[in-house]
Amino acid sequence: MHTHVLPRDMPNWTEKFGYGDFIYLQHHREGSAKMMKGNQFFREIQANCWDPELRIEEYARFNTQVQVICTIPVMFSYWAQPDDCRDLSRFLNDHIAELVHEYPKNYVGLGTLPMQDTDLAIEELERCKNELDLKGVQIGSNVNNQNLSESRFYPIFEACQQLDMAVMVHPWEMMGMRYMNKYWLPWLVGMPAETSRAICSMIFSGIFETLPDIRVNFAHAGGSFLPTIGRVEHGYNCRPDLVAIDNQINPRNYIGKFWVDCITHDAAMLKYVLEMQGSTRVTLGSDYPFPLGDLEIGRFIEEMDLNEEVVEDIFCNATLEWLKLKKEDFTT
Repeated sequence: MHTHVLPRDMPNWTEKFGYGDFIYLQHHREGSAKMMKGNQFFREIQANCWDPELRIEEYARFNTQVQVICTIPVMFSYWAQPDDCRDLSRFLNDHIAELVHEYPKNYVGLGTLPMQDTDLAIEELERCKNELDLKGVQIGSNVNNQNLSESRFYPIFEACQQLDMAVMVHPWEMMGMRYMNKYWLPWLVGMPAETSRAICSMIFSGIFETLPDIRVNFAHAGGSFLPTIGRVEHGYNCRPDLVAIDNQINPRNYIGKFWVDCITHDAAMLKYVLEMQGSTRVTLGSDYPFPLGDLEIGRFIEEMDLNEEVVEDIFCNATLEWLKLKKEDFTT
């Protein structure tokens, strides 16, 4: 339920819009491309980032038929002018919808939204639902450094509940990133903190209280939230004047009311996550095709000597419930 995809060919958005460091691809050799951020090299990617049949073949090696696909977070472009981000989002969402239409037994799609403009975000959310038949959306852990608790985002979450669209929250634009680039710290330290930032923002602002039917999944096992829930709860208890100003419910009460994926890279930590969340709220994530992900899809879970029902929940049932899908959708 956590894989990333890009179109093989897309415009040079910086030239198209006339400003900014948008991502585009330079195909410098067969099966490989440079992701360019404006004129700066960002990352090299391989064909499994855009080739749908290669992706299916690679997943088959790990007995996995279905991938939930979404864009790479750097493509969010929340910093861009809203209309331009809307156009970029539509391009990416159309591509994902095409893959789902062409390979309905292998791909499920999540869209992206121009979150910097509430009305445009809801407009594109409705298009993802009604025209493209995507099952949900992926959003960032913050929007131009604004927390998801900001009132301007509430109508978007409300629309997600009303439209029955699932939400995946992925860390990006990590806090303090410019001060800790050495040692890959934004990805090793910042990403887990970003995800906890998003969870705490949604809990403390009361989103899960006022929108009880919203279905949210947080990437990378919820980041540092579950391992630090004791500290979070203690802060709620000892300084309610600072923490419980918008929602008086203990944050621990919300554990198990949202989903997290299983990307822990550590069996003991996954056992802890399962103990906290319950297996029906832990989904099979991989972060494919990027090296920081779990690229041997689910192998370490198979080696953990877990109950068969627990494994089935992680590998299948939890994601089906999150996205409101059925096994028969992919077997008949």
